[in-house]
Amino acid sequence: MNPPKQTLIFAHRGANREAAENTRPAFDRALEHPVDGIETDIQLSRDGVAVLWHDRFLDKLGLPGKHVDDYDYDELRAMNFAAHFAAAGQPEGVMSLREFLAAYRSRCRLLLEIKNREWEEPSRHQAKIRQALEMAGAAADDRIVISSFDLGSLIYAHHLAPQFPLVLNMEPEHGAEFARSMLAGQFFLHGLCAHISTLDEAMAGIVRERGKQLAAYTCNSGAEIRRALNLGADILISDVPQEALAIRGQLANL
Repeated sequence: MNPPKQTLIFAHRGANREAAENTRPAFDRALEHPVDGIETDIQLSRDGVAVLWHDRFLDKLGLPGKHVDDYDYDELRAMNFAAHFAAAGQPEGVMSLREFLAAYRSRCRLLLEIKNREWEEPSRHQAKIRQALEMAGAAADDRIVISSFDLGSLIYAHHLAPQFPLVLNMEPEHGAEFARSMLAGQFFLHGLCAHISTLDEAMAGIVRERGKQLAAYTCNSGAEIRRALNLGADILISDVPQEALAIRGQLANL
């Protein structure tokens, strides 16, 4: 019998409690721990450049009511995307997806979450998907995975690059039966990313039966981290990756 695969620890937006999320310092700090992978978020500037930012709004930068898509890429580069972080050092302009991939794809695994929501035109959803696939390379293995809460975006991505690993993010209210229906109807999915509050043995069993990958977000407490590890999640996404790494090591030595 082959030993079970080790759960991979991914830093959520980098080491976001040690440096401003989705910035180079946060990613570099995460790799110092060292993590197995990094999760980040893809938005689109007004002029159509894929950039790293979780929220649509820019309130954290002192721009209440303004959106990331209200500005061109050069304007976003001139802003300080670390301004909201109390211990921030040098100002950090927005990081483009192209820069991110060039800097980190050879250093760890990457999970690219495409932030496609109802407020944005479908054409811009598709532009994000196209850019991510083109930059990652259509023949990428599972060292780079694309995820989204938007199933339509993943279907579009699958049509463009049938072999690329695509993961559906599930909302906190989505349980085992939702997972079953998604995997039964969407055979192309590489896997599911479950909210840790609804991840249980039933859901893990359904994913395993289908031979798919299981990720869990966002595992921050000791109990959440242990639940994801004990249920055999393939990927554990955490704001405290150093703690997840420590607990993984402790369980491995039992």
